[in-house]
Amino acid sequence: MKGEGKKSQREKEGGEHPPRYLLWLILTTFFWGGSFVFNKIGFREIPPVLFLFLRFTLATILMLIVCGRRLHRLDWRIVRTGVGVGLALAATNLTFVLGVSGTSATRAGFLNNLFVLNVPLISFLFWRERLERLTLVGVVVAAGGLWFMAQGGAEGFNQGDLLSTLCSLFIALHILTVSRLLSDEDIFLVSLVQFAVVALVGGAVSLVVRPELHGIGPLSWGALLYCAVFPTVVCFTLQNTYQRFTTPTQAGLIYTLDPVWSMLGGMILLGERLTGRETVGCGMILISVVVPLSVRFVRERRDRRRYLAA
Repeated sequence: MKGEGKKSQREKEGGEHPPRYLLWLILTTFFWGGSFVFNKIGFREIPPVLFLFLRFTLATILMLIVCGRRLHRLDWRIVRTGVGVGLALAATNLTFVLGVSGTSATRAGFLNNLFVLNVPLISFLFWRERLERLTLVGVVVAAGGLWFMAQGGAEGFNQGDLLSTLCSLFIALHILTVSRLLSDEDIFLVSLVQFAVVALVGGAVSLVVRPELHGIGPLSWGALLYCAVFPTVVCFTLQNTYQRFTTPTQAGLIYTLDPVWSMLGGMILLGERLTGRETVGCGMILISVVVPLSVRFVRERRDRRRYLAA
């Protein structure tokens, strides 16, 4: 089958460069985990929606510089694709900033990671793709984790937690939109259009809500620069370059490191601490994601060994 051919090629390439692609993808999780912390630092002086607008405006400018020699390839097909995935990315980041601003970086990190379960659920609902029992078990365990988090937090399951959970749904929608719409377009140019769409949406929402800004200090500028460069331009480039060397399941396992980094960053830089029930809840959410992925990964390796033996 066509999909199996791509998978075999990806695994072959990954086998030739395992340390390199693995380390680069782990680095992306480090930057993404740090974005939870630096967003909260930036929100101290910059309203969340305005922060989103400034972040992606800066990212668009940086990507314009990166794509300088590619701009002549920009056509309506790339623009249409970029707008489609850009709208999904805008919904993702809008709920992300509003969610992080209303809860801790640690809780937001674990809640966002539920996207791993949402991808197969959405695929089943809309395209009737096979839904494994372990995924359903993961959903039940994740629901239990959400209950423990609600019981452990001072404000229960607050609006920020709800928006962070909704963000995980939009993350899954963005992933599926990319897989459905993107074919052989220049990924750098598509990313450029994506970033521009998010910046426009952020600007439009800022005009509607009219957030108040009383000045931006060096720390907030640093947080804004970090979020524009590392979890946006750098991470998208690294992900698009090195994820093709691995399987979706292995990539999903690597990306489960995101909430671990956000938790460590929240504890070290923001002084966040989890109650006992919050810790149990976060642990259950992590398990609900890691166990199905791990079983799928072991199954893929077993099938690959059988294929090679045959």
